[in-house]
Order: sequence, then structure tokens, then C-alpha cells
Amino acid sequence: MAKLFNAAAYAPDVIHHLSNYKNIYNMKKLIFSIVFVLLCADFYSQTNESKIEYEKKTFVYKIIEQDSIKSDFYRISKDKTVRPIIVWIHGGALIWGSSNSLPKEQLEFYLNAGYSLLSIDYRLAPETKLNEIFEDVKDAILWVRNNDTQLQIDSKRIFVIGHSAGGYLALMTGYIPDIPPRAIISFYGYGDIQSEWCNQPNSFYINYGAVSKEKAFKLIRSSTLTKATNNERFDLYLYCRQQGIWTNVVSSHDPVKEPEYFDQFCPIKNISSSFPPVLLIHGDKDTDVPFEQSVLMDEALSRKNIDHQFIQMTGFDHAFDKLKGGLSNSQISNTFWEVIKFMNKYK
Repeated sequence: MAKLFNAAAYAPDVIHHLSNYKNIYNMKKLIFSIVFVLLCADFYSQTNESKIEYEKKTFVYKIIEQDSIKSDFYRISKDKTVRPIIVWIHGGALIWGSSNSLPKEQLEFYLNAGYSLLSIDYRLAPETKLNEIFEDVKDAILWVRNNDTQLQIDSKRIFVIGHSAGGYLALMTGYIPDIPPRAIISFYGYGDIQSEWCNQPNSFYINYGAVSKEKAFKLIRSSTLTKATNNERFDLYLYCRQQGIWTNVVSSHDPVKEPEYFDQFCPIKNISSSFPPVLLIHGDKDTDVPFEQSVLMDEALSRKNIDHQFIQMTGFDHAFDKLKGGLSNSQISNTFWEVIKFMNKYK
């Protein structure tokens, strides 16, 4: 992993020497030196972070009836080292998204940090229901464990990272019997799908303009779907949030009439002493998944004395890592370094 040059560390020395320069000539020399060092630092960080060669292989990790569920595996090219692995789970309200949703800069960041990575597809709702989606995620982790030699990874060092709905699914992996991950990272995920935030009409989405039931339900396919874009499916999600029926639609169960059914699908209700370490990351201006969802998970993990960390992204909205300049934004890149530090504690 390339080390970023820390120009700020040299500031005290620069100021000290600056006071000792008595003429303009030496002052110009010093200024030139500072500019040169900063330019070199920028060049060093860019070239060392971008010149990474890696390979991609697509695997079918599950076949159910006639459907093949795929995953994309990435590792450093010509690397024979047995690496820890990240299982990366995309978001999209369980309704859209794919293994291709992983931003390239984030992929390369993780590879540079010494991890291999598997980005998975899973069957999408509402064509496939929530319980079966969770089975896909469990089967993906089991497939990784059973194929450690082929992948050249350490099956005892599996980390799960998810964003939004992927963060929710990642949190659910914390209570998979016998195969919980080494640690979980949830970007703006949620731990409770029984509460009002997703089961009452949402004013933010109502302001988008009404979507008719006919228009929304036309987007539902008659066959299994494992890949879809936001543009293809957003109106379906919009309708669900405007009507307050998202949980019902993705599960085919009513959270009001059948609350006990959802206990198994609420991570916040399934935290035991064996729950793996968790890193929660959430923007406090999130207009899609309430920031409170991570606050409540933080409190629940604390009550069970689970090793965890909670990073509040002050002033950031949902999906901030894709909408605020990505890793070129220093606040976001610093947060991703915290992700690496957190995983490194357990690898």
C-alpha cells in the first residue's frame, strides 16, 4: 500500500526556518523548495495509488433452478500471497444494483490495502423475496469459504462491506450460524425494517411527485432478476416509499399484521455476544435511510459490549461516497482509511 506524503508534518520546520531568512533571494529559494516538495508529494501519491494491476474473474456462486447467480472476484495480478477477502454487497433498496455497482476507485483502494475482493450479485426484490435474498448472501459467504484455495484467500479472514441495502444485508451476516465474518462495515445501512421510516409514507419522496401503482408495478418482471440499474427501477422504489409499503413489497409480509415474522430480518434484534465487530458509517443529513438507524445500532451494540465504531459524517447525505467527489474528497478518503484501520485490527 502506497504511503501518502504528509506535507503538514513539515510545516513547523518551514515556519522556523522562514523566520531566519533575511533576504528576498533566500526567501524565494525557500518558497520554490516548498512548492517543489508539494508537487512531488502529489505526484508520488497519485502514481503510487493508481499504478495497480489486478485481475478480475467472474464466478457463479449459486445455481437455483435455471438461474445462475454471479460474483466478480478481484485480486492483485501475479500475487501469490494468501490474502484476507472482502465480500462487497451492493445497495439499491434490494430492488436494483449489481456486482458492477462497486466504484473502481474504491475497489483499487481495497486492493492496495492488501485485500482481495468479491463483489456479489443477489436476486432482487420484489421478484425474489427478502428471505431468499438473505439466503443468497449466506450462500456467497459459504462459497468463499469452500473455495479459499482457488481464490488464494484466507477463509478465516472474511470481511463484509455493504452500502445502504447492502449495509443492511452485511449487518445480517453477523448472525449467520457457524460462518459469521471477521468484521462488518455498514455504510449508511439499517438494522430495523419494522419501524416507521420504511413503513409510513415518506415526505421526502412524496415531494418527487406522485408515481402511480400501475407505472410502478409495470417494472416488476415475471422472472428472476439479479442485475438492474437505478434508472430502470427507481420509480418502483419511489412508489413504495411514497405509499409506505417498501417492507411489505420486498418481503410479501405485512409488518403491522405479522411483526414477529420480521424479527429474524432485523439485525438490531439479533445481536448476541458472538456478534462480530462492526463499523457503522452514516451521514447525519441522510434523506433516504435515517441517520437514527445507525445511532440505534450503535446503542444496541454497546449494550451487548460488541467491539464497534461509529463514524458520523457531519453534513453528508445518503450515498455520500459517490456524490461528494469520492475519494478525492479528503473527508471521504479519511473515512476509507478508517475502514482499513478497522479491518486491519482483525485480519
